[in-house]
Amino acid sequence: MGSAGVQIVCVALGVLGLIGGIVCCAIPRWKVSSFTGQNIVTAQETEEGLWMTCVVQSTGQQQCKSYESLLVLPSNLQAARAMTIISCMVTSLAILILFAGADFTTCVENEDIKPKISIVAGIALLVSGLLLIIPVSWSAHNVISNFYNPLVAQKMELGTCIFVGWAAGVLLILAGGLLMCFSRAKSGSSGGTAKYYGN
Repeated sequence: MGSAGVQIVCVALGVLGLIGGIVCCAIPRWKVSSFTGQNIVTAQETEEGLWMTCVVQSTGQQQCKSYESLLVLPSNLQAARAMTIISCMVTSLAILILFAGADFTTCVENEDIKPKISIVAGIALLVSGLLLIIPVSWSAHNVISNFYNPLVAQKMELGTCIFVGWAAGVLLILAGGLLMCFSRAKSGSSGGTAKYYGN
């Protein structure tokens, strides 16, 4: 069974990943306007996110407008919305499952089932990390492609949420990998020993 210390670290990584996913989902900083080339208008900055687009004045005033219809949004934005929300939900569920099967809790008292519960939580954390990295990387690819496209007039750059999403996805994958490695190794050896002595 996985050690309590590793499981506590995995819970902490999972919570940090969940916070990063919520930040990515809520804050409109996926794309920000670029001031390179012939663009000399720096009095306002355009920010775009999953749910709204904002214009920030140099004085600090900010005006935001929500996207009017889901059907007129590009496919990558629709997919990013869905995958980010699903990632946050799966991460929350994985943390709850991990608490139930962890060594430092007594929710499940059967010592043979605890490693299996930890492995399920590890798989869920891995899936949630991938669900967060995929839309962030997809959006980053689109931003970079449009930046170097001479036909696109308004140049955009990578926003803060892209980097937060990458970091949160890596933390979730790291937590899931640690959880699966330690739980599987310990449960396999103890299960084999129990069968050997039982026979």
